[in-house]
Amino acid sequence: MFDDDDEYLEDDQAHMETLLQRFEAIRNGSGGGLLDEDEFEKVAEYFFQTNNEEQALLACDIARTYYPFSSSVLLLKAEILTNSQKYGQALKVLDELDQYEAHHIDSVLLRSDIFVSQFRHDSAAALLEGEMPHFKGRELIELLLELADVYDEGEDFEKVFDTLKKVLTLSPRHEEALQKICFWAEFTGRLEESVEMHTELTDKDPYNALAWFNLGAAYQGLKMWEKAIDAYEFCVAIDENFEFAYRNMADAYMRLKWYERAIEVLEKHLEIAKPEDVIYEAMGYCWEKQKDFSKARHYYRQASRLSPQDDGIFYKIGETYAREEEWEKAARAFGIALNLDKENAAYCMALGNCLMAMDAMSEALVCYLNAVRLKPNNKTTWTALIRGLYVGGYYEEALTQLEIARDHLGDKPDLRYYDAALLLEMGKSKEALIQLETALRGAPKRLRIFTDLNPDFLRRSAVSELIARYKRS
Repeated sequence: MFDDDDEYLEDDQAHMETLLQRFEAIRNGSGGGLLDEDEFEKVAEYFFQTNNEEQALLACDIARTYYPFSSSVLLLKAEILTNSQKYGQALKVLDELDQYEAHHIDSVLLRSDIFVSQFRHDSAAALLEGEMPHFKGRELIELLLELADVYDEGEDFEKVFDTLKKVLTLSPRHEEALQKICFWAEFTGRLEESVEMHTELTDKDPYNALAWFNLGAAYQGLKMWEKAIDAYEFCVAIDENFEFAYRNMADAYMRLKWYERAIEVLEKHLEIAKPEDVIYEAMGYCWEKQKDFSKARHYYRQASRLSPQDDGIFYKIGETYAREEEWEKAARAFGIALNLDKENAAYCMALGNCLMAMDAMSEALVCYLNAVRLKPNNKTTWTALIRGLYVGGYYEEALTQLEIARDHLGDKPDLRYYDAALLLEMGKSKEALIQLETALRGAPKRLRIFTDLNPDFLRRSAVSELIARYKRS
């Protein structure tokens, strides 16, 4: 088999060498016989592919002396000039071609491409719209697809959708148009119109898998998850290997929190398609939501093998261990995530929480300090640090950090609750009650911040009376 391929390749090379020798003889005026149009084109294309533009154009010009009315030679010359960004010369050649053969589809498309390259999008659109009445069938569809691309380049996105819609009116199963209009329906926000159009397409042609997929995607964009699933079911019934339908269907099931059904669909996706990290990650997510953390980790690890630099996956593995209070294992996973993304405050905090649970107080506080450094205007990082200092008994330092936090965040009620707890621990009851009352006045529903720090605070009569007064009011 391979020997035959080599023979064909050698034959092609030998034929090309013969054509080049004959062309050289014609160019030098030393005979060599005449080349036909196709042979001249092959010679010109060879020169152009080998970056010899001058010889390629010369081949076209010599060919024209023998075939002065050849549209294909003129078109090839215009293409060579266009590829060399000599747009003015290319347009002159196309003008000449139009004199011999008006409304030549390839000439129209090339002229449109030149206008787009010159950022003359309106001229390209006007050209194509004006040529429409002269074409029908496949050529008309080709012009419409080119027009859609022109509107895209010119950022007239509504007209892109309208033009693709015209293509589907002419050819309801046109694959390229169906694939593109799915994106543009969402991009332009014309999802209801997409539902109406694709419902009409599927009513007329119930076996149009792409139309069913687009209908599902439109429903999904409208957050009509069950209708989206129904459409995807029709799609995969027609084409059981339509992997994107399974992918989107799984997402719809996950939105509905029907995790078992989502897993079934994702498993089907794995049967028919190449394994992907996002699919394994989605399966891990579904098992995690069902509190089967062991299975969740299995799929997260599968995802991490395909994408070993994805820090987010290791963070999710850490979260499953943390949910089981397997703090050492969680810390290792969070540590890998942090090593991959050293500027992630959430990873610093997660690792800090594990270290706190493991009574590694000093290391935990370093993590919280790093989180604050990375996100100095984030309330969560500050409260994690202050709580860590409180639990460690560093009350004076916690009060100092509270003041710094206020410089970044303003006077938040959450910080007042921490203030009150710290002052109580330090025996400053009067000041603590003032801070607690201010916090209750600002955010009474956030009281749990205070009571979670030390439930024994509620045993103090002054504290319980103050809280009771605000609860009554």
